[in-house]
Amino acid sequence: MKKIVALFLFFSVWFTAQVNQKNLKKDSFFTPSSAQQNQNAEKIHHTHSDTFSKDPKKYDGNPYFQGKVQFDHQGSTLFADVVILYQEQNFVKAIGNVKLQNPDGTIITAGEMEYDGNTQRGIARKNVVLTDPKQSIKTETLYYDKLQKKAYFNTGGTISDYQNTMYTKSATYNTESRIIDFTGNVKINNAEYTVEGQNILQDQNTNTATFSGPTWITNKKNPGNQIFTEKGIYNMTSKEVWLEKNSTIYYNGKTLKGDRMYFNQITGFGKANGRVTLNNPKENRYIKGGYAEIFEKKDSAMITEKPYAVKILEKDSIYFSAEKIFAFQKADTADVKKKKSFLRAFYKARMYKSNAQAKADSISFNETDGIMHLFHKPILWSGEKQVSGDKIEAYFNSDSENIDSLKVVGNAFAISKADSLNLKDEFNQVKGKLMSVYYQNGEVKLAKVIGNAQAINYADDQNEKTKQTERIGVAISSCGVIEAEFEERKVQIISCNIGANSEVYPMSKIAKKDRFLPDFNWNTKDRPLKWEDIFLDTPNNPETVYESDDSLYDQAQEIIQKNKEKEEAKKPKRTRK
Repeated sequence: MKKIVALFLFFSVWFTAQVNQKNLKKDSFFTPSSAQQNQNAEKIHHTHSDTFSKDPKKYDGNPYFQGKVQFDHQGSTLFADVVILYQEQNFVKAIGNVKLQNPDGTIITAGEMEYDGNTQRGIARKNVVLTDPKQSIKTETLYYDKLQKKAYFNTGGTISDYQNTMYTKSATYNTESRIIDFTGNVKINNAEYTVEGQNILQDQNTNTATFSGPTWITNKKNPGNQIFTEKGIYNMTSKEVWLEKNSTIYYNGKTLKGDRMYFNQITGFGKANGRVTLNNPKENRYIKGGYAEIFEKKDSAMITEKPYAVKILEKDSIYFSAEKIFAFQKADTADVKKKKSFLRAFYKARMYKSNAQAKADSISFNETDGIMHLFHKPILWSGEKQVSGDKIEAYFNSDSENIDSLKVVGNAFAISKADSLNLKDEFNQVKGKLMSVYYQNGEVKLAKVIGNAQAINYADDQNEKTKQTERIGVAISSCGVIEAEFEERKVQIISCNIGANSEVYPMSKIAKKDRFLPDFNWNTKDRPLKWEDIFLDTPNNPETVYESDDSLYDQAQEIIQKNKEKEEAKKPKRTRK
């Protein structure tokens, strides 16, 4: 036994004396800063190996250990086939089946590794894999800093967890906070989506990604449904994303933009604040406002805070405004594979088109079929004509982009200036329960009124001597059904059926009050004259002052009065007895 102990002591002394190793030229990564200098660092400890060797021809004469080699240092354990020890530098180089176990739970495997006991830093090379309870990192060269609790690579690598696989050129992983800092181009691949961008921070504890560069999130099932942002946070578990800079949500062929946005890929609900724009290229229509909500699965959206919609036509555009605007699609009843697009504007709704304007409490527009509904005290203007009622339905011609016809339900009233070239208070009027109005070249051509139909139209004729058109009187008609033809300066009653009663009164025989149907209201104050007027409750246009010319009637009344007085004078006077 004494001989064995003596031999062991002799070997230990020989080992200490003989390990006069040649220093290794280390990577600059191992050079500590002045604050990290540690002259009294704990030495790397050899725990086990099958053999120990020292050969001047191998490893620059430095001692090396082989066979199930194990070294320990500061709670970390290094395993390898071969380990070369640089004792004076407190440094080792491991070769073959390298494995480093760290107290933070990370395990690094590689073909080779260098480890510095002074700085507690390591470089792993060749088929490197870092694993911990959250994910695994695969790369060719990995830099590990135990004190800073960081691992990084810049030679390209793959990071995988239970949900995602990430590809990047370079990344830094904080083993304590479990945050990965991706720099440069990054791709995150998931069964349901891909994320491609620059400069992404991924928190493995919360499974969230923070973007600080141009980034795309793409739905794999529907690649057209994407999210773009230059700054945002994405929860990859709940599929929720918060967007803060230059962001766009693409869904169902539409785009939503705003200063700040939120979207849930699972529910399909999103919202936007600030300068909001909802664009629908297929319908050539966009909506702007201060706040928006979208419902991807229902294919609908709601915009508030001074919203307005623009329907872009080839020759013209239609502008809508209201307190709240809805846009949605639903299946065509004739073909469920097709969808129809609708736009609804609620409360203080306004519409502007160069040749037609409208106001109502609400407006509903079937964009696909070109049908517009105006509800609650609607008024529609076109040229020098005005139509009002309880409800108006307008039918647009997709080719001409003009109104083809109107249906007015309840208290239907159509008014036009008898002569647009003067300011006389002379208006052609048609009124009834129901009315159909037909347009030609963007102008009212024909009106058909059903139910308690009434009409007042000014009759003109040409003076044979002067060849000038002169006003001959006013026609007043009441029928069950009236058809009136509108021309540029006149309205002609072409049919008056069912209880017809029509009479023409010379201007000398009709008073002003009889030249207006009940509820007559020629409204120029509220008419939008330019598209910006849709944002106002009323443009409050200056009221046009119309002149009344009752000279013929007044003269006739004066003559009648004088004749009455003459007749009274001829009657014998009675005397009292």
